[in-house]
Amino acid sequence: EVQLVESGGALVQPGGSLRLSCLASGFTFDDYAIGWFRQAPGKEREEILCTSRRDRDTYPGDSVKGRFAISRDKTMKKVYLQMNSLKPEDTAVYYCAARLAALAPWSYGQGTQVTVSS
Repeated sequence: EVQLVESGGALVQPGGSLRLSCLASGFTFDDYAIGWFRQAPGKEREEILCTSRRDRDTYPGDSVKGRFAISRDKTMKKVYLQMNSLKPEDTAVYYCAARLAALAPWSYGQGTQVTVSS
């Protein structure tokens, strides 16, 4: 069973940086695509970054391109989301997700809150 636990959410000032972590268990880590999603109040969940199986390709969303980066630590079975130049509109609950195949449904963690405010 896919299990994902996010951590690292915090209150941060505009222009600041933050790194989220996601601890994965219950599946063969390298065989799954990994993604980061977010959901702001009153909005639908948005895919912001994902990396394919074995990190062959990375797909950033337009809203975070050039500011956010995804990385995977295969030894620790962790996925990171490095967020730079944060804006108030980045405020949301951030979710880590995994899926085995391109058309398979994503499995999500419980989420971690990121608030960007002065």
